[in-house]
Amino acid sequence: MAVKNLLIVESPTKVKAIKRFLGSNYDVAASQGHVRDLPRSQMGVDVTHDFEPKYITIRGKGDLLADLRKRVKKADRIYLATDPDREGEAISWHLTKALKLDEIGKKVERITFNEITKKAVKDSFSHARAIDMHLVDAQQARRVLDRLVGYQISPLLWAKIKRGLSAGRVQSVALRIICDREEEIAAFIPEEYWTLDAMLLAPGEKKPIVAHYYGDGNGKRELKSEEETKALIASLKGKKYVVEEVKKGERTKKAPLPFTTSTLQQEASKSLNFGTQKTMRIAQQLYEGVDLKGRGTVGLITYLRTDSTRVSDEAKAAAADYIRENFGADNLAEGVKEAKSGAKIQDAHEAIRPADVTITPVMVKDELSREQFRLYQLIWRRFMASQMAAARYETTTVKIAAGDARFTLSASRTVFDGFLNVYTDEEDRIEKQTLSRSLEKGAVLKLESFEDKQHFATGPAHYTEASLVHDLEALGIGRPSTYAPTISTIMARHYITREGKNLYVTELGEAVNRMMKEAFPSIVDVNFTANMEKLLDGVEEGSVRWKTIVENFWPDLDEAIKKAEKELEQVTIADEESEEVCEKCGRHMVIKYGPHGKFLACPGFPECRNTKPYFEKIGVACPKCGKDIVRKKTRKGRVYYGCVDNPNCDFMSWQKPSATPCPQCASLMVERGNKLSCTNTECGYVTEKPKDEEDA
Repeated sequence: MAVKNLLIVESPTKVKAIKRFLGSNYDVAASQGHVRDLPRSQMGVDVTHDFEPKYITIRGKGDLLADLRKRVKKADRIYLATDPDREGEAISWHLTKALKLDEIGKKVERITFNEITKKAVKDSFSHARAIDMHLVDAQQARRVLDRLVGYQISPLLWAKIKRGLSAGRVQSVALRIICDREEEIAAFIPEEYWTLDAMLLAPGEKKPIVAHYYGDGNGKRELKSEEETKALIASLKGKKYVVEEVKKGERTKKAPLPFTTSTLQQEASKSLNFGTQKTMRIAQQLYEGVDLKGRGTVGLITYLRTDSTRVSDEAKAAAADYIRENFGADNLAEGVKEAKSGAKIQDAHEAIRPADVTITPVMVKDELSREQFRLYQLIWRRFMASQMAAARYETTTVKIAAGDARFTLSASRTVFDGFLNVYTDEEDRIEKQTLSRSLEKGAVLKLESFEDKQHFATGPAHYTEASLVHDLEALGIGRPSTYAPTISTIMARHYITREGKNLYVTELGEAVNRMMKEAFPSIVDVNFTANMEKLLDGVEEGSVRWKTIVENFWPDLDEAIKKAEKELEQVTIADEESEEVCEKCGRHMVIKYGPHGKFLACPGFPECRNTKPYFEKIGVACPKCGKDIVRKKTRKGRVYYGCVDNPNCDFMSWQKPSATPCPQCASLMVERGNKLSCTNTECGYVTEKPKDEEDA
């Protein structure tokens, strides 16, 4: 018997839940993602005929398409319900082509839902529409541009560096951003400073309060050295500590906005230590549905790829009811909080939120994996917080005089929790100083002790996945769906490595970035890539023709490729011979590039398969034992400098040592950008790097 309706979704996980919502009149099937794509064996874009893409059926999808064709024949009406974004729209379009739906004479419509709930799925039928070709063309433009960049530049990387490398329109810029940051860190020269805290007892108190040295009667003053700090402590001997000023105030902290893809990835990294790829994988599971006792498969969150903070009226009302019942009406937010809508925001989407606020994390804890529970709890709490009132704090700032010196202390006390009832971020978790009783102006405090500490000004921080996602979004590089795959690609290629939460560039990543900057400066230019994203958004809005973008992009890329190919002809691709002799066959070993950088290999392969680590001498003697310092890599590929005699000698430095000793104390100097800095903290000598070392 013919079914009346066929509904095609992307993921098989959704099928069970949606079937239950729709009943026997609907057949529900999954496309399992894309069914057609550009071929892997060739570029697949006809640059001589209007850049027409040559799509083929993806290998392994033949049987699935055959099954879908049978289902199409049995149905009266076909609904394409792939994901509600650009990629989903393209999959629906590819399905119409692969299944020849425009030739069958049956009604074919596109529907979308932001969450997998009965109401959302059923409501979507009343908004059935034709496929939005603006969205499809925006996806096609990105796919074609990425293919042109990848298939034209990657072979040059293979020729110059090593086979198997890749370049990408977005990944190459992300790598450039990380490399630029590493250069800033390497060039940073830390400056010494000191802090001085006074432990003071207020009248009638047993627990001391901590006041920080601020300066003198003329204003703020920084302590630059130990001598200066000790002199200040000596000058304070016998001085009275008198409360000079007490200021009270109130501070409010607004509730956070609900999550977008970017902010979810950032917060999951900070709070849960999840990588971006892991966050998206678990969020996908929560969106597609989890089996709950007595409920079947339930989608717990709304769609996970969004840059909008908009919340539907129904979700606001449901959250308001829950807050009134569980926290009281005074904890409800007064107004609706949404981020200002930028041109790039897909405002048809909502923020990431729970599909049903009454399904609390505690209720489903036993039926979720630990990781699913932690991410769902984060999303649930953040959304509920976004609908709650601001937190209010009573603040106290105290200025204390001790002779000419001035100390300050700040304290705060929460007077109204508001959204803090459900959600606290890193700042809220830091314990703040509180005063058990109010300090009065003129009160004399008793000094218990001083605590002085040496510090060095911190330079730019290494990127983490969270901070990289933040900067990619702020710079307009990529979109919600691209952050996680971009980072995982450059990790998989061993261009970057992660140690703890920090990202570091590998030797291989440095080599690729150097070549990309030299040969293809526009591809790795942040502004160029951000402007390209705006043009691609114009395709989505219908104001720009997608092939016009490709037509304008191609000539410059083609010219850069030809120029690079000519220059490459002058490059010797042969393996570089080393002084190291193979102990197995006596040949001179050669330097090769592997996934983690350079290594030594016997040129007699395959007869002799001997390999060993390659240690590149830098022409500097070890300050501890006098042997050679060599360039090394950690297990994950991060470059450092160590003694060739390791493990007998433990010398190591993250900065490259210089052959020039410090003229003031004769200690080792290291390179920091275009300067040399003494490693002896008591000396602190800094000078310009000599010309003969600049390109070494």
